[in-house]
Amino acid sequence: MPRPPIQGAEQYRTFIRGKKRFLAGLLLITAAVFILSVMLGSSNVPLGKVLGVLFGRAEGKETVIVRNLRLPRSATAVVVGLGLGIIGCVMQGVLHNPLASSGTVGVSQGAAFGAAFAIIVLGGGSMSSNTAGATLSVIDPSVVSTCAFVGAISCTVVIVALSRFRSSSPGTLILAGVALSNLFSAATTIMQYFADDVKVAAVVYWTFGNLGSIFWKDILIMGAAVLLALVFFWFNSWNYNAIQSGEDTAKGLGVNTKRVTIASMAVSAVAAAVIVSFVGIINFVGLIAPHLVRRFVGSDYRYLIPASGLAGACLLLLSDTFARIAVAPIVLPVGAITSALGAPLFLWIVFKGGIRRK
Repeated sequence: MPRPPIQGAEQYRTFIRGKKRFLAGLLLITAAVFILSVMLGSSNVPLGKVLGVLFGRAEGKETVIVRNLRLPRSATAVVVGLGLGIIGCVMQGVLHNPLASSGTVGVSQGAAFGAAFAIIVLGGGSMSSNTAGATLSVIDPSVVSTCAFVGAISCTVVIVALSRFRSSSPGTLILAGVALSNLFSAATTIMQYFADDVKVAAVVYWTFGNLGSIFWKDILIMGAAVLLALVFFWFNSWNYNAIQSGEDTAKGLGVNTKRVTIASMAVSAVAAAVIVSFVGIINFVGLIAPHLVRRFVGSDYRYLIPASGLAGACLLLLSDTFARIAVAPIVLPVGAITSALGAPLFLWIVFKGGIRRK
């Protein structure tokens, strides 16, 4: 005679099935928003044409718009949003701080300093005039991206070095990140003070965040960095779960909490540096995405990490779509849109009890 199922085990399986259904639903929503972002813009493209381009069965003017403009931009939004979402999720976990994100450890400010150095000192920014008026542009994106990456990764090197030479707690890492952020911000301000108006405007333009000047090779580089980070985070999901139970409990379970924290911070910062060096500073996505999905999937990092990534991708797709259609044909800076939408949403999460003191 078969043994009856244990009630607790059945409840657990039901609980897990609910998380999987939520992930599946979030994936479908992200796919739908992706299609919508390709359709909408200053010139709307019918759904049939978009699907035709995706399956290689369409021709005409819409094909050029979708294939050369909309698809790279929307793919960039997915990769960047996914990366920022998982990075924010892991940083908030290992640093025990619900406000942690890539900007917390100085990555964004370091990248801004590197970009400012490339534009002001190396002459990477310019302004051209035509019948439509003045156009601001970055004339050497590869140099700007390289310098931005070096600036961003330098923060990571300093923080990892400090944590290895001294016994640093997660709180100490955050304080070090805040100090480095202010240091790089001050250096960027000083460079802008002595630069001419065109170069200062180019620096500001870069810091707005831009998804429209990315090529497929850039998307592949960012995608590889995000994929490697996702794999690393996934294999450490049980360690993150143990860390949430407390340092003593995690150590009792055999988790080297310091090593996991430092390695996760290093991987997060490198992935964030790659992203920011290509697209500029995108605020609030990595901060908000984990909080939006945590109430649905809980704090189990096996599900929280992919859910945060999908939420980040969906948020950035929606923000970029709004930036393109709000005052079309003018495209608003997506970094400003994520901040404008993210700040009230974050306040709502705080006052609804989404962030509680431990």
